[in-house]
Amino acid sequence: MRIDRRALFATAMAPTPTPAPIEVDEGFARQCESRLEELRAMEPLSGLDLRGLLAQHRFGRRAFLGWSAGITAALMLPPIFTSKVAEAAELTNRIPVLWLEGQDCAGCTEAFLRATTPTVSELILQRWALQYHETLMVPAGFQAEQSLAAAAKQYAGKYVLVVEGSIPGGANGGYCTIGASGQTFLDKVKSLASSAVAVVAVGNCAAYGGIPAAHPNPTGAMQTSDVVSGVPVINIPACPMNPDNLLGTMVHYTLTGSWPALDSELRPTWAFGTLIHDNCPRRGHFDAGEYVEQWGDEEAQANFCLYKMGCAGPQTYNNCPSIGYNENTSWPIRAGHGCIGCSQPAFWDQLARERSLVSAAQHPPGLFGLGVQSSADEIGLGLLAAAGAGIAIHAIATGASKLQARRHATDGDAHLPPPPAQSRGPGTETGAQGGAQTEGTE
Repeated sequence: MRIDRRALFATAMAPTPTPAPIEVDEGFARQCESRLEELRAMEPLSGLDLRGLLAQHRFGRRAFLGWSAGITAALMLPPIFTSKVAEAAELTNRIPVLWLEGQDCAGCTEAFLRATTPTVSELILQRWALQYHETLMVPAGFQAEQSLAAAAKQYAGKYVLVVEGSIPGGANGGYCTIGASGQTFLDKVKSLASSAVAVVAVGNCAAYGGIPAAHPNPTGAMQTSDVVSGVPVINIPACPMNPDNLLGTMVHYTLTGSWPALDSELRPTWAFGTLIHDNCPRRGHFDAGEYVEQWGDEEAQANFCLYKMGCAGPQTYNNCPSIGYNENTSWPIRAGHGCIGCSQPAFWDQLARERSLVSAAQHPPGLFGLGVQSSADEIGLGLLAAAGAGIAIHAIATGASKLQARRHATDGDAHLPPPPAQSRGPGTETGAQGGAQTEGTE
């Protein structure tokens, strides 16, 4: 066959075809642009300049655009929306925010601040139009209550209410009171939620009751969605919540005027749509059946799977493997401890306990708990050995059968009468008595 080398060369040197452009929903794009125009016309509620903050902490424009591209991808938007996401991040200071704290440790507030080495996300969060935050605001006592009442009245129907901490319902809510007037946290959340555009529950305590709601739950701690009705409730769980997940959700609202899609536990699917187990860096060891059996053993030093040590990654939905904490410096599994399931409901009672699966009712997957990959290897080797044994048995049986057939044939030949003499020609005859042959003549 003759090869057309010119055609081959032309094909090899041909320019790579440009991929088809990503189709953009024109209606959604117009919705975003209309929303941004509305926010541009509003006066900023925070005097902090984002570009000045970024320059002060040595973040250039390229770093900010890189962050914007990452948030755009996380929100599952086409890359063409990167510039719009960047502008939405700058316009978040048009959204009034009231932040309440109930039964909590202020861990989510600490994650919100990160004042020593803030990231781009945390600098944007610092520009939020926080109208009330007990930990951060200057006024105290009755002055703080007056500030809250004034902000709730001025921005009624426009502000986002952020709830941190669980809400005790025991003793008519008397286990947690707020402010100089002694109003219960339960009543305060209910009254402020009625005029909010949405309620965002940050941290596991606010989202699902957290540690205060763990057995025996003496204060009757409740989750926010049990108290609030009539307005959207968005949960940003974990202990503490990851500020990137809070900011991404707020940027989505700033950009579109609507909240992102939520799962059955009211969590944004863009952040809590996959299991930690599916993206865990130790997943390969899980499949291979390579587990840590005891803290500090050789397997632990080799970063083997922590499932037998009680890791709740297979039951927990969160994006920890991709964004981590503290500028993605680390997260529990990377640090050598199993996931405790802190973004799941009732995690303290059901998941956050160190337990060896050797004595538990749970067992690793695969044959005899050896892991998926190891089980496949074991089964494969077993089948191969069985096949080899079968071939060997078949060969032996075949050889024995042939040998027996030969022996039967030899024994049979010994008992047979001699064969009759064959004639040598038309004139040849065989004698009847002595078997002598007489040759006739013509």
